[in-house]
Amino acid sequence: MPGSLIFALALAYLLLLFAVASYGDRKAKRTGRTSKGRPLVYALSLAIYCTSWTYFGGVGLATTNGLEFAGIYIGPILMFTLGMPLLRRIVTLAKSERLTSIADFVAARYGKNPGVAAVVALISLIGYIPYIALQLKAVSSSVSAMVDTTGFGIAASGGLIDLPLVVTLFLACFAIVFGTRHTDATEHQDGLILAISMESLVKLVAIASVGIYVIFFMFDGLGDLWQRAAENERVMQALTYETPVARWILLIVLSAFAIVMLPRQFHVTVVENRTAGELRMAGILFPLYLVAINLFVLPVAIGGVLTFNGQGDADLYVLTLPFALDQPVLTLIAFIGGFSAATAMVIVASVALSIMVSNDIVIPVVLRRNLIGGVEQQDDLSRMLLRIRRLAIFFVLLLGYAYYRAATANAGLASMGLLAFAAAAQVAPTLLGGLFWRNANARGAMAGMISGLVVWAYLLFLPSIGVADNAYIAETVLGFLFPGATIFTGENADPLVNATLLAMMVNIGAYVIGSLTRNPTSLERLQAGTFIRSKPRLERAFRGRRTKVTVKDLKTTIAKYLGEERMQRSFHTYERQVGRWLEDNSPADAAIVHFSEQLLGSAIGSSSARLVLSLVLQRIDDTPTDTDWLLDQASEALQYNQDMLQTALGQMDQGIAVFDSAGNLTVWNRRFRQLLDLPEYVGQVGFPLADIVEILIERGDIAEEDREAAVTRTMTYDEPFALVLSGGERIIEVRTNAMPEKGFVSTYTDITDRVAADRALKQVNETLEQRVAQRTAELTRVNTELAEARAAAEEANISKTRFFAAAGHDILQPLNAARLYSSSLVERLGETENRQMIHNIDSSLESVEAILGAVLDISRLDTGAMKPRVQTVPLKDLLKRIETDFAPMARAKNLKFTVLPSSLAIRTDPNLLRRVVQNLVSNAIKYTNSGKVLVGVRRKGGHAYIQVLDSGIGIPASKFRTVFKEFARLDEGARTAPGLGLGLSIVDRISRVLSHPVELQSTPGRGTSFKVRVPIDAAASRHVADKPAAVPASEEPLKGLRVLCVDNEPKILDGMRLLLSGWGCTVTLAESVAAVEALAAAGTPTFDAVIADYHLDDGTGIAAIGKLRAALGRQVPALLVTADRTPDVRAEAERDNILVQNKPVRPASMRAWLTQLSTTQREAAE
Repeated sequence: MPGSLIFALALAYLLLLFAVASYGDRKAKRTGRTSKGRPLVYALSLAIYCTSWTYFGGVGLATTNGLEFAGIYIGPILMFTLGMPLLRRIVTLAKSERLTSIADFVAARYGKNPGVAAVVALISLIGYIPYIALQLKAVSSSVSAMVDTTGFGIAASGGLIDLPLVVTLFLACFAIVFGTRHTDATEHQDGLILAISMESLVKLVAIASVGIYVIFFMFDGLGDLWQRAAENERVMQALTYETPVARWILLIVLSAFAIVMLPRQFHVTVVENRTAGELRMAGILFPLYLVAINLFVLPVAIGGVLTFNGQGDADLYVLTLPFALDQPVLTLIAFIGGFSAATAMVIVASVALSIMVSNDIVIPVVLRRNLIGGVEQQDDLSRMLLRIRRLAIFFVLLLGYAYYRAATANAGLASMGLLAFAAAAQVAPTLLGGLFWRNANARGAMAGMISGLVVWAYLLFLPSIGVADNAYIAETVLGFLFPGATIFTGENADPLVNATLLAMMVNIGAYVIGSLTRNPTSLERLQAGTFIRSKPRLERAFRGRRTKVTVKDLKTTIAKYLGEERMQRSFHTYERQVGRWLEDNSPADAAIVHFSEQLLGSAIGSSSARLVLSLVLQRIDDTPTDTDWLLDQASEALQYNQDMLQTALGQMDQGIAVFDSAGNLTVWNRRFRQLLDLPEYVGQVGFPLADIVEILIERGDIAEEDREAAVTRTMTYDEPFALVLSGGERIIEVRTNAMPEKGFVSTYTDITDRVAADRALKQVNETLEQRVAQRTAELTRVNTELAEARAAAEEANISKTRFFAAAGHDILQPLNAARLYSSSLVERLGETENRQMIHNIDSSLESVEAILGAVLDISRLDTGAMKPRVQTVPLKDLLKRIETDFAPMARAKNLKFTVLPSSLAIRTDPNLLRRVVQNLVSNAIKYTNSGKVLVGVRRKGGHAYIQVLDSGIGIPASKFRTVFKEFARLDEGARTAPGLGLGLSIVDRISRVLSHPVELQSTPGRGTSFKVRVPIDAAASRHVADKPAAVPASEEPLKGLRVLCVDNEPKILDGMRLLLSGWGCTVTLAESVAAVEALAAAGTPTFDAVIADYHLDDGTGIAAIGKLRAALGRQVPALLVTADRTPDVRAEAERDNILVQNKPVRPASMRAWLTQLSTTQREAAE
């Protein structure tokens, strides 16, 4: 198989792991909370215990030693079932102490001794070297087994490429990228744990795939496999192999220790644990996983022996079986499974070891040599920590590579793993002893671990690299110590069992002897109290034995700390609660002692209260048991409290000095001397207050004649005074209070800034009235100028509005005529060669019309000239008008255009709201290439939501604000349809004028939804009646429609004639009001509709329409076409029931109105 393929597959898998880890980190940061699946992920991550030793080495061991491979899984299963209380206790202690590694945990128990931490780190480092070498061998061997001699251009085992070194560097780089992204080792690495849990599933699926293939494809099921196995001598020899009981016990014990004490297992099990629920689930799932992953070990081992007849490397049967049987996919799956098992262990182990090496070995040495600056260089220290950890990862993996090269070439994976387990076990006596033996100390811990490590290295490590075979030494020593035991000598001797047992015996002996050679230090005793379960409660120890302690003894003791009054009040309350009177001379029972402990604890703390009462019991009962221990604990508690008090005083910003009744200094803090600038010799117990005053007099801070007054004021309670120092540069406030046992305490506070602020405030107050007058005059002047500026601005706006109106009228008149001519030409030319050119002219005029109309509307909206005329509006009329106006436009683009009717009535300005909906529907049709556009209404509470939905190109969420700006067009929209970018700007302005909020929802590529919220007129809605069903329009709805056109511009009249006659209308023209009157007087046939301009030479179009209606005696439908966009014109037209369209008129809108009018008249006639 090509080596490039293997390399690419391994790299792709590592990149997948990194992607999974990155996803896990991002998800944890984004949610900020523990996910529901975290317990499952945690339980799967514990399967990092199953390395390439499990994946490859278990099969290799099974080919010779049968079921012996199961020994290293029984220990973890027992630990996570029967040993769960111990596990839970270790996890709880590590969390409470914020411990980051197995070295930190052990060192914390022994007074946080750095030497203990360094020894544990050293054991972990040395012991892990064979384990890492195991992974390197497994990966290198699997790659070598799969790569042909031309995969990399040369043989993989050739001299130019050192494959194990390549694997080492590859894994080191990935471990650095993967595991050294944070300096805080207590920070949960959710991404790392997620990736490890995924690898656990990959391992299980891979070995299960190979096992299933062997059972059901290589053989015809388990029956056929066992039958073939029974016929093979090699297989039966392995299956009938009897592992000595001593070796079984050793494997179970070592694996039970390893599941907690291996650095990677401690990191995953303890450091990464978050909740008790995770540990409970792990207690169920992890043992099941261990059983599941080992179900296929024996079938694969048997299949390998039967296939290769015992030839080749049995450790690689998982890989070589599918490879030999020409199953490339299964081979790659098997390779990824083994690669996953190795990389998971290397990554987490190197991370855990790098933390221990940096924190417990390198950093202490660097600090002692002053290579790191002060605490202010925190950023540099963080970067240095990361560099040290990254170098440590390289160092650890290179040591593993060196061991791999130096170790015996035919060493099995299982033997290398057991070597590492035996090393990790040297921490067990120290860790477990520290959890149960209170008098164990750091000396014993270091002696035990170092001696055990030396024995392990001499008897196991050195022989593994071929230095010497020292197995006979352990056999001789054990034979001497156990003369009758034959399991340690002769043919029954097992070098691993003998060496490990001897190392553990030496370890435990040195641990016990070393701990007994000295008493624990104060800090060791305090930490022992944290790690070892507390002594029984005082009342439980006291219960069941006679005592001479009376209630009076307890009251006397408590009164010393709480005062007589509070003590009496508390005991009276207790008597009322229990319902009995306490005689002073009566013996104190357990309940009274418990109450006394709680009462005293409220003043001096629970630990100190227990010590005080214990000493009282010991003194009065005259029982020497534990007296020395109690006194030590009391001294430690008092010293601790004194240190805490001194630290607290030193951190205060105030100066504090305590004087006895004679005025001599007893307690003080550093700030006291700093504030008064006193020499160092003042800082001694017994220094008189009078001498301190004398120092201040000599320095000139106090006048000679004020000597007595200064001492007296300092000793006067509750009367603060100011002490001026350094010629007024510093002002100190002195306050004095009495102490309970006579004497007094003085506090010294620097109030220089406060006094300066008071003086400045006084000065400000003195000049405040003058400044108020000045500011008032200035404010009056500014307000006057502001009013003038506002008036000028308003006048400018009015002038601008007038200018736009006048200019718009003059510009739009000829533009309207041009638009009419061009529309007429488009319809009359038909399919001729000039039609496209005329159509382009018409489109250009339409664009100019849109620009001018939008600019004028925006101008009126911005200046406030457009005022809404709110009234009750039936929505069905508005929606019918929208459907009539835009149905042709939708049909031209082959879009499904649906307008759903509504019976609601709303309160709004109908014209302004129609403009909003028209713009939204126009945009929807314009930017929808295929699909549909839907207009409908939804009711919610007291509001109606007019919705315009389309299946168009959509709008990104990041551009929601942009689309409502003037001339803003998105790139996708500009490519889809032409436009100005003003439609939604006008929608936004009108909606704010009407107080009709517009909501936008859109998904790019799927469509857009606009919603306009309008208030419902509930009363009117109940009376809105649906119109009868529409009669189908005829093919020529405008034929024969009689229309009167009135305009003072001949060109516009001519254009109207051409356009309307082209639609089939009968057109009559008039240029003035007088002409209309003449037509009416001449008895001209009646008209079906009137289209008039507003500004005529002799009046207005509204007046002309009125005269025509009066002459004909009926309300002729009328359309006012004008360039005047002022609200007054529109209001006047609406008052006379005249529809308004602004110039330049849109032929489509005019035709839609005429068509609706013609249809209505035809329906009425029928």
